[in-house]
Amino acid sequence: MAGYSMSKDDYKTRLRRIEGQVRGLQRLIDEDTYCIDVLTQITSVTKALQGVGLGLIDEHIRHCVRDAIDESDEAGDAKIDEATAAIARLLRS
Repeated sequence: MAGYSMSKDDYKTRLRRIEGQVRGLQRLIDEDTYCIDVLTQITSVTKALQGVGLGLIDEHIRHCVRDAIDESDEAGDAKIDEATAAIARLLRS
């Protein structure tokens, strides 16, 4: 079971809101909106996606990593490595 399953509806709501922001970006391009205004909206969408990612990482650590640590040291180490790699990917984006 995914660690975020209890918050699934919240994540879906946030992602639908972000989807609306992206459609708004498309509309701005269609309307030849000033570049800086479009870039400002891109920053907003990016921050919103990062917020979702951070929430998922938090829940992954609180559920999946904690459960793996309880299971065994090896399983815990593997989940910690997995979480660290996910954080690194999120920071690069």
